[in-house]
Amino acid sequence: MNTQRFIKPIILISCYFALTVTFSAVSQTSTITPTNEMKNYQGKTYVEQYCTACHSIKLITNSSGYDYNDWQALTKTMIDLSSQDKIADSIFTYLTTTYPPNTLRTPTLITGDAKISFTLWQTPTLGQRSRDPIEATDGTIWWAGQRQNLIGKINPTTGEMKEYLLPENAMPHTVTTDNAGNIWYTGNKNGSVGMLDIETEQITEYKMPDEKAKDPHSAIFDAKGTLWFTLQHSNMIGRLKPTTGEIKLVTMNAPKSKPYGIKIDANGAPWVACNGRNCLVKVNPETMELTDIMLPNKATRVRRLDIADNGIIWYVNSSQGRLGRYNPEDGKIKEWPSPSGKSSHPYAIAVIDNIVWYNESGMRPDALVRFDPTTEKFQSWAIPSGKVYAGIIRHMRPTKNGNLLIHQSSTNKIIRVNIIR
Repeated sequence: MNTQRFIKPIILISCYFALTVTFSAVSQTSTITPTNEMKNYQGKTYVEQYCTACHSIKLITNSSGYDYNDWQALTKTMIDLSSQDKIADSIFTYLTTTYPPNTLRTPTLITGDAKISFTLWQTPTLGQRSRDPIEATDGTIWWAGQRQNLIGKINPTTGEMKEYLLPENAMPHTVTTDNAGNIWYTGNKNGSVGMLDIETEQITEYKMPDEKAKDPHSAIFDAKGTLWFTLQHSNMIGRLKPTTGEIKLVTMNAPKSKPYGIKIDANGAPWVACNGRNCLVKVNPETMELTDIMLPNKATRVRRLDIADNGIIWYVNSSQGRLGRYNPEDGKIKEWPSPSGKSSHPYAIAVIDNIVWYNESGMRPDALVRFDPTTEKFQSWAIPSGKVYAGIIRHMRPTKNGNLLIHQSSTNKIIRVNIIR
């Protein structure tokens, strides 16, 4: 079942700046100054009212802490308190006193010879938790603003941005593109997949055929134009054929497998990461039969994976803080500890020119890691979020010219990593 709606763009705005400084890995340290006594009860009340109404208190308690100016800079990317000076000052004073800078989650950054730079864009709508940027066929960059129920695009040359509100309660988890340049999103909360026609700005919404299929998650097109997607908590994998609108769903081989990231190999077979069980899953594109590849450590949980040009499957062992490699030809599995250790929580991953890129989402600042399979050497950088270091990357994808698109959802930043060759 599908329905069509005409969705008008809600914002047209220019917002562009670039960091052209070349980065090398330098460890950042600060003095831990724990504060146990509450010094501003009104500030605490305001934080609960204005901050934790939108996100968990853990985003504050698990942060690296900031001084007054940096708490102010961070908060400005989420809510507008410019007309409420007294409330804002109370919030920033409380946060500064209670959560000052600390080094509890400082990453272990590795120096090396590779050079990169970051280009950052600030998305317009506050508090949207922008994520999952992807480059369309025309070179524009699209993202999902999950918390504000929108998708948006950037012209990377001019910095011009436009955002589109989605059908009620879609709450998009990701965006992807088809060969015609249309933009598809997963309606993570209303059990749908949607397509924005880039010419007419009309949205076609495809509802899941099974009421148990509640949360379309990550999505990708194969070479034939078929859309494949995961449904994490519904424990399913889906296939949508745009020519007919037909959707087929299959349930994972074991309960609570939590299918998460999904990629397509050179033969057209989807591969899926398990975020609830120690497995990778290969999908037969014709029958949708699922084959589980069990990973050695039962505690392993995999957020995402990617496939190199030689067919090797690279994955992040998120729960164990490791980078993994699976060879489908001989079944061999090898893992390396991530530089920041077991609590680093690797999350997103992409392979570009046989180099593996991923992030350590458990660290503050969120670290971008480069791994060379030939030398088995790591290099890493702190990912900027504007005036502060926040996080986190939940997905990363290459551009046509071999750069990398990432984001910082805590500060609503879309970022291009310019890989200097």
